[in-house]
Amino acid sequence: MTDLPDTTNSFDSSRTLDAAALAEREGAQQTDDAADYYVDGDPIQDTKAPGGPLEERWNTRQFEARIANPANRRRLSVIVVGTGLAGASAAATLGEAGYVVKSFCYQDSPRRAHSIAAQGGINAAKNYKGDGDSVYRLFYDTIKGGDYRSRESNVYRLAQVSTSIIDQCVAQGVPFAREYGGLLDNRSFGGVQVSRTFYARGQTGQQLLIGAYQALERQVAAGTVKCYTRHEMVELIVVDGRARGIIVRDMVTGEIETYFADVVVLASGGYGNVFFLSTNAMGCNVTAAWRAHRKGALMANPCYTQIHPTCIPVAGAHQSKLTLMSESLRNDGRIWVPKNQADCGKDPREIPEEDRDYYLERIYPAFGNLVPRDIASRQAKNMCDEGRGVGPEVDGVRRGVYLDFAEAIDRLGRKAIEDKYDNLFDMYARITGEDPYTSPMRIYPAVHYVMGGLWVDYDLQSTIPGLFVTGEANFSDHGANRLGASALMQGLADGYFVLPNTIRDYLAEGPFEKIAEDDPAVVEAQQSVKSRIEQFMTTNGTRSVDSYHRELGHIMWEYCGMERSEDGLRKAIDLIRSLKEDFWRNVRVLGSAESMNQSLEKAGRVADFFELGELMCIDALNRRESCGGHFRAESQTEEGEALRHDDQYAYVAAWEWGGADEKPILHKEHLTYEFVEMKQRSYK
Repeated sequence: MTDLPDTTNSFDSSRTLDAAALAEREGAQQTDDAADYYVDGDPIQDTKAPGGPLEERWNTRQFEARIANPANRRRLSVIVVGTGLAGASAAATLGEAGYVVKSFCYQDSPRRAHSIAAQGGINAAKNYKGDGDSVYRLFYDTIKGGDYRSRESNVYRLAQVSTSIIDQCVAQGVPFAREYGGLLDNRSFGGVQVSRTFYARGQTGQQLLIGAYQALERQVAAGTVKCYTRHEMVELIVVDGRARGIIVRDMVTGEIETYFADVVVLASGGYGNVFFLSTNAMGCNVTAAWRAHRKGALMANPCYTQIHPTCIPVAGAHQSKLTLMSESLRNDGRIWVPKNQADCGKDPREIPEEDRDYYLERIYPAFGNLVPRDIASRQAKNMCDEGRGVGPEVDGVRRGVYLDFAEAIDRLGRKAIEDKYDNLFDMYARITGEDPYTSPMRIYPAVHYVMGGLWVDYDLQSTIPGLFVTGEANFSDHGANRLGASALMQGLADGYFVLPNTIRDYLAEGPFEKIAEDDPAVVEAQQSVKSRIEQFMTTNGTRSVDSYHRELGHIMWEYCGMERSEDGLRKAIDLIRSLKEDFWRNVRVLGSAESMNQSLEKAGRVADFFELGELMCIDALNRRESCGGHFRAESQTEEGEALRHDDQYAYVAAWEWGGADEKPILHKEHLTYEFVEMKQRSYK
């Protein structure tokens, strides 16, 4: 076991729970499926979150955090990796505060970050509809939606700052939808019974990102931020236990470059592309976070994957990308399948109402089509497993359900539906060749978001001092399942309001000692990057990188996707290890390392996906319960719903890198609920 770095109170492994309580929790677990695959480590705790009343904790922390005075800020430098909502807003806000900021992205423009693909909306507890919403209700819905596997302090803070996000974005000119009287409009998303989601048709992510991009470019013009596009982070530099810089590859020239700073912020997004087929942009990857993990940053809850229920179904074996249809469509669209298998091949318009099964409305009458994503996804799979799926057969199975707008069009008129969703309907028609105004959409679940990520404390600092993590790259706010429209909320909350108030506590220690180019830690990091690239370029095998990625994704989807089991996960680990060994022996990377080379870029990303995929399966195997997006076949109620085991698994699983070909080390952060009661979720 490697030693954890000094974390300057980021967490405290010596502050354990009461010994008797801990023994009771640990002893309750009769079977440890994953015991052969990992090593137990010390428990951990977040020591940055203040105590006291929940609604006062964030104000308390802001006051307690030290301040770097304006003159010192001009001598303090920050690297921000990623220019999505979390990264762009953080870089802009830190630049505005006077820090020297370097911003990195692998896209050709910060505006190409994957946040731009978000469609449906952003949550905020404004209660504009007067339907009973509040900060506490948003907090409670988020805790419940995450199946009681997230921290109370973090989630309440998220709900608190949500209201400020909307004000900030309106001031930036984000064109949110408005009601007839000119007030901002709201709609509902899954898992809630109020309307709190602000939206800009089906382009919310794009409009919010443009707002953050404008703020970023303002700081570029002011000289406080410098942007490096087409630069991919390939290594983290840790000197004397602190994050002090990154190594990047210029994706145009192939040059390996080193950049130093006093602090590093990772806002590099999620790792859903480990499944190959996902709703993520093709370039989304885990490399920035995984390089940090290998240097000592704990990876928390990696198996928590969100399967989005509203995606265009897979059309064929050679597909490389899935397309998301916004969850907002479930406000007006009704989901159904035929009651009789014999009707599955018919034109849906020919199936009479009495022969349709609106199964979400039937099973969950209180929430209907707006149940949380994990529940809607599992029920769609159940319908198709029963043989009642619709659409063309792929590999002999129909994997699709209907999302039907006929009733809404009759009730509201086609013009009203066009005003809300026209770009989404146009996108569906272009991809499928079918008109959703006259025939139901076909949808099926697909990998979308990940709730797991690098472990951070209340300040968003990882277990490596000086390394902060924001947005989807961290684990902190969503537990085992993210509610719809909360990703944009978290990204902007972290970037605009949380990180700027917590990172100053760390930076107040500065100015810091400069790092020499020939520092042994820097030289070692540079050499490891060059050796890795050389290995890719000289293997000269027979298989393409994409072929390995596709096979890995198939393993992950089959055994660590919508449903997991002990036998399946053990099989997946063996298959991943075998495939990874073959990858390093037989991959073929064409082209040159000294030029633009997408094959080389993919090779590095897929190599990290192999290691991540194995850890995801080990994490899933260890968690013998069903909660949120993690469904274990061995743990379900008589009705087939997810069955948690709070006496055994009410903890964050934070994994330490054990070394190449060594077992990972599991550190548990036990979750304590003071303000909500843990109970079985029900949306019926």
